[in-house]
Amino acid sequence: MNSATLAGVGMTSQRTRARMVDRLREQGIRDERVLHAMGLVPRHIFLEPALANRAYEDTALPLGFAQTISQPYVVARMIEILIAGRELGKTLEIGAGCGYQAAVLGVLSKQVFAVERIAPLLARARDNLKQCKLSHIRLKHADGNQGLPEAAPFDTIILAAASAAAPPALLSQLAPGGRLVMPLVLPKGVDQVISLIERQQSGFVETKFDAVRFVPLLPGVE
Repeated sequence: MNSATLAGVGMTSQRTRARMVDRLREQGIRDERVLHAMGLVPRHIFLEPALANRAYEDTALPLGFAQTISQPYVVARMIEILIAGRELGKTLEIGAGCGYQAAVLGVLSKQVFAVERIAPLLARARDNLKQCKLSHIRLKHADGNQGLPEAAPFDTIILAAASAAAPPALLSQLAPGGRLVMPLVLPKGVDQVISLIERQQSGFVETKFDAVRFVPLLPGVE
């Protein structure tokens, strides 16, 4: 997508975003496409005004409804894993929340679909993405466990909620050669790691990465 879409949005935070990008580099994010996208998206507009001054801290922040906006490093790291050596292609996000991660994905992909199970959060995401003029991101109120079969298959699927296994519906909606990344709950049910699942000719191949902490992936809608 054209970076000019976000031009003029949140101009007062440009220096703060630049410092965030510098910090991401120091933390090990290397893909310049990801760093560029993180620097373009004004994270503060996705938060309540009382938290806007903390928008560029490297921390998760509350959104209400027992949900959080992920810390910048985790957003960048998960997307970097997905995009390594390729383009994102047609992308599905599970757990749109306030729309922040969808916006970053929207800078990197011409086709982004995002589902959110909590209706008031989805409405907030719509308003936030309108401010960013990211009209190519399609949002739906739906159970993320079911994916978005009417738009499948997807080259990329990213989950913003943790589960002990990838939902079967999402695996079935992953295109050949596609990648899915998610916070995986480890067997004891306490620790979580980033899990990358790739659909190869021989089947699904999983690789585990950094430790993370996400809210659980829940069924149904609210």
